[in-house]
Amino acid sequence: MSHVVEIQTQVRDPVAIRAACSRLKLQEPTYGAAKLFSEMKTGWIVRLEKWRYPVVCDVNTGKVELDNFEGRWGERAKLDQFLQAYAVECAKIEARKNGHSVTEQQLTDGSVKLTIDVGGAA
Repeated sequence: MSHVVEIQTQVRDPVAIRAACSRLKLQEPTYGAAKLFSEMKTGWIVRLEKWRYPVVCDVNTGKVELDNFEGRWGERAKLDQFLQAYAVECAKIEARKNGHSVTEQQLTDGSVKLTIDVGGAA
């Protein structure tokens, strides 16, 4: 049986943040304070490709703080790629924690299809 799920991502898992960065070949995320133009934010710091300022993930609230000056300091598509990678990695981690196997397929429209085999670890 197939189920379609829409996910609104809250970034709460440092392991999945690290996996998403690795997947996208970004710098290893670090925990600390980062300056976003005129404000300081604390959390997991992710440096997206060609962004002037990092994004900061607060795993306590699930929020992602950023300043890309309406696209002038970083393409929204790069953030979307990170959030997609985070969601995929988070789903894979949770499925495997519960003893399920996961297969992944990249679709031509840029989306990712995950198939979770309940009960089969891989």
